[in-house]
This record gives sequence, structure tokens and C-alpha cells, in this order.
Amino acid sequence: MSTLYIWVVDIPILQPEMIWMLLGERMADGKHMYIDIIDDTGPLSAGVYWVVHLLFGKSVLAYKVFASFIVLFQVVYVNYLFIRYKSFEDNTYIPAFVMAVLFYISFDLVTLSPALMGSSFIVLALGQLFSQTVLQKEGSDAVLLVGIFGGIAACFHFPLATFLPFLLVSGIIVSGFSFQQIIVSLIAYALPFIFCALYYFWIDGFEAFFYEFIIAPRLIESYAHISYRDLALLFALPLFLSVMGFFVGFIVKSQTVNQQKQLQLNLIFSIFAVSSLLLTNRRTPYQFIVILPALTYFISLLLVVYKKGIAVKILTGIFVFGLPAIGIGWTLLQISSGKIYSYAVKIEDKHMISRGKRILVLGEDLGYYNESSISTPYLHYRLSKNVLLYQDDLENTVEVYNNFLEERPEIVIDEEGVFASLLKRIPILSQQYEKQGTSYFLKK
Repeated sequence: MSTLYIWVVDIPILQPEMIWMLLGERMADGKHMYIDIIDDTGPLSAGVYWVVHLLFGKSVLAYKVFASFIVLFQVVYVNYLFIRYKSFEDNTYIPAFVMAVLFYISFDLVTLSPALMGSSFIVLALGQLFSQTVLQKEGSDAVLLVGIFGGIAACFHFPLATFLPFLLVSGIIVSGFSFQQIIVSLIAYALPFIFCALYYFWIDGFEAFFYEFIIAPRLIESYAHISYRDLALLFALPLFLSVMGFFVGFIVKSQTVNQQKQLQLNLIFSIFAVSSLLLTNRRTPYQFIVILPALTYFISLLLVVYKKGIAVKILTGIFVFGLPAIGIGWTLLQISSGKIYSYAVKIEDKHMISRGKRILVLGEDLGYYNESSISTPYLHYRLSKNVLLYQDDLENTVEVYNNFLEERPEIVIDEEGVFASLLKRIPILSQQYEKQGTSYFLKK
């Protein structure tokens, strides 16, 4: 399936992927996240992109390959959980098959997104909660690990911070955490954040880390890459089958006490997984990736309970063949209609002017970065615009000028007049550039 998406459907590079690759390239040049790079990507995700760039450079294929290994891990681990903790009457590999199919709802679920990396640790935390439905041991290591895994997940992708209340609610209601265990879990959850904060405090970047990673992304207008109608189309079938599976487990099928707890755990998990979308600033299918384990559980419950009969065979056929067909058909329709470029990067002849140069794009057209490198920290345009247009702080103006003075981008693509406003504020900078259309070229 990954091969089909990569080589047959030929998906263009996505705008977030371009951002992640530029981020990795800049970190490989010795720059620090949030201080020398204005973006809201999680600190641990940024570290992964840095390593990937050191190993493979700006390679979309490397992102797909690494993502495939993470997908494989999640599929194997979730199936292992269901077998170990007797989620179903029989040991079965149906959940692994179901989850593998679910990952191909959309092409962007199998790219190296912060949501994919962070959701892997949410899955690990879920495994520790599953263990508590069976073991119920006071002082179990699971209580500590639940918090640590949840905190690490949020440091990869901040919207996953909504799983903190999930860990507390499920720990109390389903797993029976005591007050002491709740405190231990909260402290463990905070540890990854504390270590990241200490690192940035050490390099004099704590304020930038706190503002760009946690505060600012919730204040700016979000990127509506995909319409709500398209998201509904992609997820309608798995959600329908999941609802059927839930009612089968809740009403039709008699379950053990442990299986009832696991049903409750997955229901609560689904609710908080959806709530994480409220903190995202990009409307994309990959933001839904964290809900896949719960969908896997409910769909598998439906298929395991009803093993025979024409109805379940039809449902299975629709799921196995229909879901990828919907995803691929939707993708091909987006490409043929050109709507894909609200999400992907469109490469045109006009972008050749930046080839091999150090540039800065002040706008949404990331095609100029295709064969060039970013200069200055202003990677995330909507976050950077607030910094570049902020006139009330003289210290901020000096810092902006120093960034341009030190890195001297050869071309500044000024789509919305932000750089023109900056030049009026810093006249000495205007002497170094000459305007051609909407672009500014560094004078030789």
C-alpha cells in the first residue's frame, strides 16, 4: 500500500513535509529550534527531523520509509496488547489486519508527522493502562510509565496534551488508580516537559520555547488544508463500523470484567482523541491518526464476534477493499482537480529563480524552497508575520535586523508586503535589496 501511494499515485510533497525538511536542514546547520527557527513543531519531532536530515538530506522517501516502520510497530504492538490481555475470546491477528488497512484511509497517515511519532507513545501508554485492567497491582511500574509516555507524546505533538485528562479519567474510573498513583503519574507526565524546558532555559531560549510551542500556535489562524466534507468522506466508513462494533460489545456480546474495562477504556480514549483536534492548527487527515487504535478495537470486535454469515462477509469486503479504494480515489480526484495544492506544494517554472540559493518566503507558496535553503529563522510564516510586523518593541526590531544582517537571504519572496513594511521600519536594510515584482534581491 505504501508503494502504491509513493510510486503509483505519485503524491506531491506536502506543505508540512516541506516545513519539516527545512527545519531538519536548519538544525543540521547548527541552529536551535524556537531560537533560530520560528515554528511550532514539537522539540522531540524536531530532533527526529534533524537526525533524518543528517542521514538522508532532504528526502521525502526517507520520511515515508521511517513512517512505515513506525506504522508497523503500532500495528504489531496493538495486536500484541489485545492478545496478551485477552481483549477477545480467541487470540487473533484480525486487529493487526484491521489497523493496517486503517492507516491507508489517507495518504498522509504514512508520512513522518509529529502526530504519528507522538501517537506511538500514546499507544505505549494505552498498553500500560490495559495492563492495569488485568493486574491491578499497587505501585506498579505501569503507573509511572503511563505518565512518562504521555508526556513524551505531547513533546512530539502538543495537541496530544489532551491525553493528560484521559490518563487521569481512565486511571481513576477504569484502572482504579489511588491518589498516590495519580500524583506519581502526574509527576511522570511533567518530566519530559521539564527536561525540554531546562534545555531551552540552559541555552537562553525558554521564553521562545514556551511561546512558540505552546501559546502562539493556538492564537493564529489554522491551516484548512482539507475541507470538513472531505474528512467526513474519508472517515465515514471506519466510524460507522466502529459504532456497530461498540454496540455489539456493549449490548450483544457478553464480556468478562476485564473486557468490559477495556471497552470502557477504548470509549474514553476515542473521546479524548477527538478532543485533541481542538488544539491543532492544521486541518489534515493525519491529525486523526491517534484515534486509530480505538477504531481498530471496535471494528475488530465486530469482525471477531460475527465470524460467519453473509452480512459480516459483505462488511468485511467493503472494509478491506472499499476503505483503500475511497482513500486512493479521493487522492486521485484531488490531484486531477488541482485541489491537492491547498495541502501539497505546487512546483512551477517561476520557482526556478530560487534554485540553489538561500532565500526567505514570506507567504504561503513553499514551492520556492524546492531546490533552495531557508535563510533567517522565519520558517512558519503565520507565526513569523507577527514577529516581523511587531513595531512596539525596539529590542524585537534590532533582533530582526541582526537576523537579516547575519544571514543575508539572497532572495526574499514577499507575497503580502510584510518585507516592504519591514524595510520602511528599518531603512538601512532597504539599501541592501532591490525589488523586482513581489521579490527582493540582495544587491551584489
